[in-house]
Amino acid sequence: MNQTARKIQSPRYAGVQASFAAKRISLGFMELLESQFPVTNLMSTLQLRSASDFAQQLNIHVNHLNRTVKATFNKPTTAVIRERVLAESKRLLTQIDWNVSEVAYALGFTEVTHFNNFFKKETNMNPSQYRKSLGHTKDT
Repeated sequence: MNQTARKIQSPRYAGVQASFAAKRISLGFMELLESQFPVTNLMSTLQLRSASDFAQQLNIHVNHLNRTVKATFNKPTTAVIRERVLAESKRLLTQIDWNVSEVAYALGFTEVTHFNNFFKKETNMNPSQYRKSLGHTKDT
């Protein structure tokens, strides 16, 4: 193959490699995220909560992770993490008999108020209101 032919083919193969790398990174990110769930006891709190936590585990720069996740899922890394933490918080509030502070701790929140603010921002109600709206009475 002559030099000109190589130059013409290179961009096509570069795209394939980039696509494979993006899929590998996205899959690794999702595997790490999902490996933390379901939260089944108060001793196993979430360890990876931020994009930089995940990037460090994947041995890549956080900007590279953010670009890859955005390209793959069409939403920022933090949004993917928030959605999964919210889904788990709803599950814990409805299926587990823990009080709100225990749920907050299990999900890696250092302060109950941070969890309350997170939950309210995402659902327009605090965790206790959410529980009550579903007919559950335990809220403290």
